[in-house]
Amino acid sequence: MQLPQKIYFRIGEVARILDVAPHVIRFWETEFKSLRPQKSNTGQRVYTRRDVERLVTIRRLLKEERYTLEGARKHLREKGVEPVETSASAPAVDRSASLRGALVASRARLASALEALTPRG
Repeated sequence: MQLPQKIYFRIGEVARILDVAPHVIRFWETEFKSLRPQKSNTGQRVYTRRDVERLVTIRRLLKEERYTLEGARKHLREKGVEPVETSASAPAVDRSASLRGALVASRARLASALEALTPRG
């Protein structure tokens, strides 16, 4: 598939190139983290040549090679195109454990300071 010699493309142009409806491209944006087009001053999506090439690959995987969405994501992750997904709960668990440790240490320091300030009597 030969792309026009342009730097930026609008969603309608990309839809014509890929022979899909614009809503399909918007849906793919929600499914593939590597697709994040910029927005113009008027709020229209503006795709770079790299974005369009990535969309061509996604279309080929989904339409021609019959990958599932998850299979296409996995394939793109293996190629280094799609970022590796981390569990949404893992960072929260790590963060809460870190915060708990900091609070326990602060509590111990406060208890020690209170003990030092308390008159013995």
